[in-house]
Amino acid sequence: MGDQLRVGVHASLLRQWSATPVTLRGTATRIAVVALVVAMLTALIWWLKTSQFGPAFMVLAIAQLSVAAFFHARVVPVIEAVDEPAHDLDLLAGLLRMMEGETFASARLRELQAVVTASGRRASDAIGRLSQLTAMLSSRHNVMFAIPAGLLMWATHWAFAIEAWRSRDGVHIPAWLDAVGEFEALVSLATFRAEHPDYVFPELVESGSVLTATDMAHPTLPDTAIANSVSLGPDKYDSPRLLIVSGSNMSGKSTLLRSLGVNVVLAEMGAPVRATAFRLSPIGVGASIRVQDSLTDGRSRFLAEITRLKAIVDLASARQGAVLFLLDEILGGTNSHDRRIGSEALLVGLVATGAIGLVTTHDLALGEIAARMPERARNVHFEDTFTDGRMTFDYQLRDGVVRTSNAIALMRSIGLDV
Repeated sequence: MGDQLRVGVHASLLRQWSATPVTLRGTATRIAVVALVVAMLTALIWWLKTSQFGPAFMVLAIAQLSVAAFFHARVVPVIEAVDEPAHDLDLLAGLLRMMEGETFASARLRELQAVVTASGRRASDAIGRLSQLTAMLSSRHNVMFAIPAGLLMWATHWAFAIEAWRSRDGVHIPAWLDAVGEFEALVSLATFRAEHPDYVFPELVESGSVLTATDMAHPTLPDTAIANSVSLGPDKYDSPRLLIVSGSNMSGKSTLLRSLGVNVVLAEMGAPVRATAFRLSPIGVGASIRVQDSLTDGRSRFLAEITRLKAIVDLASARQGAVLFLLDEILGGTNSHDRRIGSEALLVGLVATGAIGLVTTHDLALGEIAARMPERARNVHFEDTFTDGRMTFDYQLRDGVVRTSNAIALMRSIGLDV
């Protein structure tokens, strides 16, 4: 349906509208208003046909104007409140109708289906009825119908009808929206799985902070993407808690972080991952990637980064170390002396909480951190080759610290006099 229709349902507004107090209620009042309009129209017709009942028509017209004025203060808020939430209700009704009409084997899908039929009537019918009511209310804006709408107290009648609908069915809207939202999420996961049958579901373990990804790549990269393996975990798994990733520009450092992070998110939401094997414990993800400065907020890149790093440290503390941290070009906004001291203190502190993670850097001095905590940290790197003015990468993750740099050669290749 999303391929064919513009998605314009304002779910949050619809949810809020359903929870506001009903201001127009009373069947007897509605009947009295309808009777008044019918009596006024009858008197008008007889007056036009027989020239009689003129005084009666005038009295009834004045009475109707008085009633309309009496309800005006409550009718206008009802009309304004329903205007935005009522957009594209036919789409929501169609989604509900599809959920109601399917036959499911999954217990969870049957539970979601029961939610949209539990009120004793089909949710699609109820939402379809609300769509009709709001359409009738909106018809008063038609230029040809504006005057008759005024004579018929059109807005008052349909405002009463909409409020009657809300008093009866409004309470079910949050549950219906939740069911549609979860159904949509499950459809997305199922579609993702169907589109990638070669992806694997992760193996989940309950103890410690453990992550082992074998032949992993980013899901949005083409089939030709180079896969790499990463293993992080407690000492008993013979895997480091920290990988310090060095390498030249464009060699694949940031892509490795993104690949690991997005696959962890996919794994923990129940989706398959792009790897040949994937093993992890329940962990949160804290990332500092592409942090930017802000003129609007008066914030430098360095301040933005350390603020993000503080949030990651707090997350690791709150989750007793059950966190994967992904830090790209850590503390790149300060000098090398402060970067080395600050980075080491931060990484040692994160690992001490039990957290696991990767940090990328161009500063080879950070590689010395692994030498000071050999059981918990390890250096890895990406390489490149620069031959005849052309740079190539193999995107293969290797052990150790990178020994090459392409910055000067790259500057010269584009004509800078270095």
